Amino acid sequence: MTVSSASTTFVDRHIGARRQADIETMLKSVGYDTVDSLVDTAVPNDIRQDVALTLQNALSEVEVLAELRKLASKNKTAVQMIGQGYYDTVTPPVIRRNILESPAWYTAYTPYQPEISQGRLEALLNFQTMVQDLVGLPIANASLLDEATAVAEAVLMMRRANKNKAAQDGKTVLDADCLPQTIAIVKGRAEALGFEVEVADLSSGLPEGAINGVVLQQPGVSGRVFDHSAVIAEAKERGALVTVAADLLSLTLITPPGEQGADIAVGSAQRLGVPLFFGGPHAAYMAVQKGLERSMPGRLVGVSKDDAGVPAYRLALQTREQHIRREKATSNICTAQALLAIVASMYAVYHGPEGLKAIAETAHGHARTLAASLKAAGVEVLHGSFFDTITVRVPGKAGELVAAAEAQGINLRGIDADTVGISVDETTTSGIVADVAAVFGASVLEAAEGFAIEASVERTSDFMQHPVFNTHRSETQLLRYIRKLSDRDLALDRTMIPLGSCTMKLNATAEMEAISWPEFASIHPFAPDSQTEGWRELITDLESQLTEITGYDQVSIQPNAGSQGELAGLLAIRGYHLSRGDEQRNVCLIPASAHGTNAASAVLAGMKVVVVATAPDGTIDHVDLKNKIEAHRDALSAIMITYPSTHGVYDADVREVCDAIHEAGGQVYIDGANLNALVGLAQPGKFGGDVSHLNLHKTFCIPHGGGGPGVGPVAAKAHLAPFMPGDAASWTEGNDVPISASRFGSAGVLPISWAYVKLMGGQGLTDATKSALLAANYIASRLNDHFPVLYTGEGGLVAHECILDLRELTAKTGVTAEDVAKRLIDFGFHAPTLAFPVAGTLMVEPTESEDLAEIDRFIEAMITIRKEIDQVAHGDFSVQDSPLRRAPHTAAAVVTSEWDRAYPREQAAFPVHHLKQDKYFPPVGRIDGAAGDRNLVCSCPPIEDFEN
Repeated sequence: MTVSSASTTFVDRHIGARRQADIETMLKSVGYDTVDSLVDTAVPNDIRQDVALTLQNALSEVEVLAELRKLASKNKTAVQMIGQGYYDTVTPPVIRRNILESPAWYTAYTPYQPEISQGRLEALLNFQTMVQDLVGLPIANASLLDEATAVAEAVLMMRRANKNKAAQDGKTVLDADCLPQTIAIVKGRAEALGFEVEVADLSSGLPEGAINGVVLQQPGVSGRVFDHSAVIAEAKERGALVTVAADLLSLTLITPPGEQGADIAVGSAQRLGVPLFFGGPHAAYMAVQKGLERSMPGRLVGVSKDDAGVPAYRLALQTREQHIRREKATSNICTAQALLAIVASMYAVYHGPEGLKAIAETAHGHARTLAASLKAAGVEVLHGSFFDTITVRVPGKAGELVAAAEAQGINLRGIDADTVGISVDETTTSGIVADVAAVFGASVLEAAEGFAIEASVERTSDFMQHPVFNTHRSETQLLRYIRKLSDRDLALDRTMIPLGSCTMKLNATAEMEAISWPEFASIHPFAPDSQTEGWRELITDLESQLTEITGYDQVSIQPNAGSQGELAGLLAIRGYHLSRGDEQRNVCLIPASAHGTNAASAVLAGMKVVVVATAPDGTIDHVDLKNKIEAHRDALSAIMITYPSTHGVYDADVREVCDAIHEAGGQVYIDGANLNALVGLAQPGKFGGDVSHLNLHKTFCIPHGGGGPGVGPVAAKAHLAPFMPGDAASWTEGNDVPISASRFGSAGVLPISWAYVKLMGGQGLTDATKSALLAANYIASRLNDHFPVLYTGEGGLVAHECILDLRELTAKTGVTAEDVAKRLIDFGFHAPTLAFPVAGTLMVEPTESEDLAEIDRFIEAMITIRKEIDQVAHGDFSVQDSPLRRAPHTAAAVVTSEWDRAYPREQAAFPVHHLKQDKYFPPVGRIDGAAGDRNLVCSCPPIEDFEN
């Protein structure tokens, strides 16, 4: 890999250390003459691919954007009135430009280091508060993946939280008016886990038999609104728990689920300013009654205090994170949809309670006018009480009417040959109402009457009274609020984020540009195929490119997170064994070092997890593996391995492991989280894998967004292809299990990865992999004398990341890996991955996007921190009063008139000289996490708490 310093291609701008002089400097430190010789030593020869990637040659940004324009032009925008859980909305431009399209927000990582995440944590706390107020329940999480999977999570939570012995093993009952995709997702999960689901019309009461949990939809997919309190009360009497899937906008007018007695509320925040995106990404939500919060999946933002007593936000109850609970996990949710939840929260901040209610009243008014006009023209309207969706019976004419509306640029929902659904939304105008009425041969009535929401379900309680929802009314105010929050954070637009396992690489502006184009963003996931040609061509092309890169035979883009890709792959393995009559094969072997979601996904796929020990050198313990295979030979379903390993090493024995599993009749799942260390060098589908998930938000440049969106496609060999994810909207039992609500999952962000592959080309992608290896090994070689590298492979090399071992230093000085993580904030860095996969360590991944100067800045910070550890060892100050334990240092702390610390202010704030010109001060000091868990507060605190 030799590059001219005058190169100006996109590849040269994506790869940070691209100048030949920089490459030579790094190679000299590592001890190699060329990048290729380093790669040849690090990557086992028996897994190397023998031909280069056969992808299109790299295109320029101008060419890629022109190609995206062509694809976008093949999509047809329309007035979207299909409904079924998806609605057109207006994203206020101030939010679109300054959050959705702002790298300060979309390049942020999950807020595991809360001191440098206060801005996005406050925005997520606003989201939780908004949800809690609207649904009438006291505790909400910080988002889930989509509405259908959120309902599935609620069903599983009811099953484990129900303490009524008579109901514990009972069936789950779904209202027949639930969204079709929700019913499909729940039934698919139930089939794998072996519990009964019954679908029934709950407006007339509950079915007979023991019932564990009930799911109601408000409003129903038909638009029907009715008082759920009676059926909820009946469910409670019979020992069942109750979930209501509720439309948030409707709850400004309708009695919230909590006030009707529900235990759980779930749904989508999509229509609060988040584009349709052809099905996602959209922020789902979940809220629960007190007592259920410790069983709730997903992340929960809570309020605690820092070391100076200042209120501060953090992720609460982090013991629920799947990398800790592993096979005991009750959900495999890892990331969610933080960026989209933040958009929705800012939409609520901008409009406030009065604005949201006005939007709801306008939509409801248009729906009532349309219903009254159609009724006056002799069209049968099925429900007398609804919010924004009406269902009409038109015997034998549904197809004709839907086609006539489409010809007028309007999409309606064809339910069956006799029934049509019409959903009104924020963007509906009086003119659109008139156009729809005309399709049915009706005229709009001047003074339409009837179809009011019944008094028994009208909302009477207040909501969103906190000042944050009643202050930022002008664009100036909101703009400054958004800026204030972003200034509190550290994202990739400010600094390298050297997180091992999470791959925080460049999310190029050219890659991001197309996602908010109307021809991509304003397409309904259930729009006719004739309107989505460009989307489907892009998706097919991306799936084909990913197939070539991975060496598999088929890719499904549907899973909307890495954890969901894991589940999809394991369900494919399960389906394959069942098709062969091997019902007994349900044991999944998982190395002790694996990603925590692996075990959680295996449990959700109905498998029994058996852990395989790790050898001292970080590889799989082959004696233990052999014993586990023999002990479970007849029941062996699969093994899940991460490659390169979670320890950041190319294990030389991967083919041996794969062969042993295949010989015993099992399948090999290769976790693709670290695929960015393989692209162009080795293909998991060729060296032993049967199925893998990929993380597009890691290897293929979809940004993390502060904890989502993510996309986790599943790639499989031909024998597993028949068991890939099905389409939830058209699913029937016995067919391929759907994984997410829409056919293409979080399609809205796929142009990012499509553009990345086109901009890089096969050679550029390969060069990126090699550059990532060089950068990681450079850091390992520079820091090994200061912080020993725990695991290495051939030639003492690592893969794309390295684990720095602080355990001996901790034993000698008391300085912990967490102390180092917090001290790095004072240098303006996000910390590496803390305590995973080995407690007492830091896992560092520089990625290919960081230039040598930034990498050296990180190395300088780490060496300076090592000197401070030595100061503790030499007795210059105690660990308790060291700049490490007292880190991070806020501006308020270092300018206080009373400085009683054992080290000087300058060392606290400016540990290296260049920080005097470019300094980030965290808004809070070290946060007391335990106190926040003991006194759980997960909504906007009273404003006086921040004024005192």
